[in-house]
Amino acid sequence: MTIEIDTFPVLETKRLILRKVTKEDAEDMLKYLSDEVVMKYYGLEPFKTIDDAMDEISWYLSLFENKTGNRWGITLKGKGAMIGSCGFHNKVSQHSRTEIGFELSREYWGEGIASEAIKAILQYGFEHMELNRIEALIEPPNLPSQKLVEKQGFVREGLLRQYEYTSGKFDDLYMYSMLKRDFES
Repeated sequence: MTIEIDTFPVLETKRLILRKVTKEDAEDMLKYLSDEVVMKYYGLEPFKTIDDAMDEISWYLSLFENKTGNRWGITLKGKGAMIGSCGFHNKVSQHSRTEIGFELSREYWGEGIASEAIKAILQYGFEHMELNRIEALIEPPNLPSQKLVEKQGFVREGLLRQYEYTSGKFDDLYMYSMLKRDFES
């Protein structure tokens, strides 16, 4: 049984509010997605214009509208600025699985914010989206993201050789997964 949700879910944690991304977030998004370090493993070139951010926002909104995922803007409680995003994409309802993605403004790295946000969306995915499997595809040199998902309980299943073509080259990706039975809320 699939639960259909017509209103975008807002999630709260101890320090964060995870909410729908809107066109008003474009300037905040451009700030961190124009950072070459943040974008190193994102699969896109660093953003250069507000139109790049607006295109990304349109994609985030289409995920929810088309029921192929959810992408939340990460904000600190008491502050409106979006400092990153996290969510699900490539949802396959028939198989109760999806992929997870996330990024965070570099000035907030190392504070446990991404970990806190990811735990909240994992819980939402398993409890409200009826997911059984959540996958993370991560480039082998991206050690911080590997450590982040491993800390959450993801298991590395193997290497997908030359799995995607981004930024003018084919990239290998590690396949990680978490099953509903593995999740501890």
